[in-house]
Amino acid sequence: MTYSAADRVYAEVKELILSSGLPGGELISEGEIAERCDVSRTPVREAFLRLSAEGWMRLYPKRGALIVPVAESEGREVIDARVLVETHAVRSVVARPDSAVDLTARLDENVGAHRAVDPVDTAEFARLDAEFHQHIVAAGDNAILGDFYISLGERQRRMTTARLHRSRTVAERILDDHAALARAVADGDADAFERLLTDHLTGVHEIPGGPR
Repeated sequence: MTYSAADRVYAEVKELILSSGLPGGELISEGEIAERCDVSRTPVREAFLRLSAEGWMRLYPKRGALIVPVAESEGREVIDARVLVETHAVRSVVARPDSAVDLTARLDENVGAHRAVDPVDTAEFARLDAEFHQHIVAAGDNAILGDFYISLGERQRRMTTARLHRSRTVAERILDDHAALARAVADGDADAFERLLTDHLTGVHEIPGGPR
């Protein structure tokens, strides 16, 4: 498969958006990105059009491109979906004791690895955060819901890295919350898991209230 200059610029700029290297609300120019990626403006323009179509940026002729911030409504909708999918998975898992034991072991291992990571390394911290929740969904053994959850991955990652950039103290909350969620799975308490997950996601991402 041919990988064009526009494809490379698209991938690099999108990675910067997801990792908060280009934070929401920032205005960037074609010239700035062309210089950064060492290309002409033509592939940058093509990449910007693609990113705009996907909703990551908003284009302003002769001014540049605005990195679209994560709206409160988007954050709430992502959290609503995550609570529904993850809780459904846990209800399925706790009905199968052997699966609950296996999932608890994977979650505990993840939390241990997560605590060893410096939160300054936001990319690795966010990766392990996503992995924790992906373990839960995968254990639910529902391929359709699993695929849907994967489709939320980029939005989840962006929300997590943005939060880590805004607050260094949120990392410890994430780790403590994950440990509590793992205990709820070990206890076979899906209702407690749902309450803890709702508090975890709304608190970490500063979304008022719980799922609608």
